[in-house]
Amino acid sequence: MTLRPTSALLLVAALQIMQTASAAPPAPTAATGFVDVLSQPAQMSPLAAKSPMHGIARAGNRLVAVGQRGHIVVSADDGKTWTQSPVPVSSDLTAVYFVNERKGWVVGHDGVVLASSDGGATWALQLDGPRANTAVLADVERKAAAAPASEPLKAMLAEAKRNVEQGADKPFLDVWFADEKSGYIVGAYNLIFRTEDSGTTWTPWFDRTDNPKFLNLYAIHPVGDGLYVVGESGLALKLDTAAQRFRALDTGYNGTFFGVVGNASAVLAYGLRGSVYRSTDAGKSWTRINVGLPATIVAGVAMPDGTLTLADVSGRLASSADGGATWKPAATSAGTMIAGLTDMGNGALALVGPRGITVTGK
Repeated sequence: MTLRPTSALLLVAALQIMQTASAAPPAPTAATGFVDVLSQPAQMSPLAAKSPMHGIARAGNRLVAVGQRGHIVVSADDGKTWTQSPVPVSSDLTAVYFVNERKGWVVGHDGVVLASSDGGATWALQLDGPRANTAVLADVERKAAAAPASEPLKAMLAEAKRNVEQGADKPFLDVWFADEKSGYIVGAYNLIFRTEDSGTTWTPWFDRTDNPKFLNLYAIHPVGDGLYVVGESGLALKLDTAAQRFRALDTGYNGTFFGVVGNASAVLAYGLRGSVYRSTDAGKSWTRINVGLPATIVAGVAMPDGTLTLADVSGRLASSADGGATWKPAATSAGTMIAGLTDMGNGALALVGPRGITVTGK
């Protein structure tokens, strides 16, 4: 199954349909009937925490959740109450990552990248679709001019030109930072950028992936000493630090992966229809395993004690205490579809989905 970006690309088509149906469209401007979400701040709403949410992360003792129409909400009391943060765009937001209690980043549709230095209370726009497309095109043009006979660069140049022509419709789907300075963002059609200055500048890595078909990149996450990217059509990549390039891994799977998780024992890639592939040798070889989740798996987390937890889109959870070798059902009080989750400590999880945020297990 191949998933391509639409006007509201999310990780799972079924989840997107439900989310779209649950919310009314933003009001058009009176003059043109068109809303530029990149210049329209997110609307403040007392019900923001109950709106569809796509991602959640811990920022020290805080929880920060992100979702449709630029909604970002923050809780300082373990999810009991939530405060909406002002956001300069109203694009749908897909993922959030905090490297510590202060510094965090959010990515989303329309090529949006937001940054916070105060634990999610305020946000600044660092990148958007037009600037991302222009940066990729300029980078590929420069490299193609230096190697005019390169067929891969010719294909990349054609793709980069097409992205500029199509405008700011390509979403970023995940973000990860190693520290306050160094991080990556990944997204649709092989979009990948790196920063070494906290996102003040973003450098395209469009030509640094073994992804000649420009498949969507859905997730980026470290496990052990490796940094992995997974995506559609069984795409799995691992960073070759010496070459500064993401090399392809052969998992033996041709369906879509939506995420990667693991611990010191193993790395797991998960995705469509409960598919999970496990590697105990840092991605060299993979084995398909059954974790007991029948629906598409959309989220995973490694607990501080090494326990791994996976969630499928229907709201079921499964956990493993032995590096993914064996699995058992995990209790959840969510009772609804899940888009993302994060560890809260003390065995508690914060879950997000079409109906907002739920805290379970505490």
